[in-house]
Amino acid sequence: MSRKITLILVVSMLFTAPVFAQYDTEEAADDFEYDDFEYYDESSRVEIPQTIRNNSFFRESIRLTRLAQETFEYGDYDASTGFAEEAIRYTQLSNKFIADQLIGEAGRRLDWANSNNIAGAFPYDYNEAKRYYEISVISQANADWEEAIDAAVKSIDIFTILEGGGGGLPGQYTVRTWAVYRDCLWNIAGYSWVYGDPYKWTLLYEANRSAMPDPNNPDLIVPGMILQIPSIRGESRRGMWDPNRSY
Repeated sequence: MSRKITLILVVSMLFTAPVFAQYDTEEAADDFEYDDFEYYDESSRVEIPQTIRNNSFFRESIRLTRLAQETFEYGDYDASTGFAEEAIRYTQLSNKFIADQLIGEAGRRLDWANSNNIAGAFPYDYNEAKRYYEISVISQANADWEEAIDAAVKSIDIFTILEGGGGGLPGQYTVRTWAVYRDCLWNIAGYSWVYGDPYKWTLLYEANRSAMPDPNNPDLIVPGMILQIPSIRGESRRGMWDPNRSY
């Protein structure tokens, strides 16, 4: 295989490798300030702050990428291949750095939750956040930076909502018996913490149709099945409905 073809393959790897930072010409701050995060309710993800996105490893990967491009244009394929390979290495170092920072922050949030008995107050949300944290740690050990970052930001997102006082409105509901609670889609939609309007039962039906015993029969729901409650006005919903909580 010619050196030029080898270089093209290496450069292709460089531009298809996961990169969890965005280039910015401004110098990144030395200290990690978590307040720089912005939260996305829709995706339950947090934006990685500038202070860790634009780290020294990432800036070096950008410099090496430019050198690889320049030497390629000059026809120095040996030098370009070397620069491209180093750019990939520094990109991975940047991703590792970002994952380490996020997992550390998720761990601090978990410590806060344990110190404040969040598991007792919000068991479903706590367990979900803890599970994502544990996934991030396992992924970190396996050098799977993409999975580590994804799980860590989900954990941080949930813990941050809990720090604010709770998880908003419930996003799920476990169907109870008709004999005692008269649970049907009509009545469930009418609950104040669902939609407060029984006529919106069709929203529940469409959101859960594929999981129902008979997808063509909206009247057939069974005790124990979990209904997803979609947001309809941009309201924040997550976790299972808890009869012991006020919404």
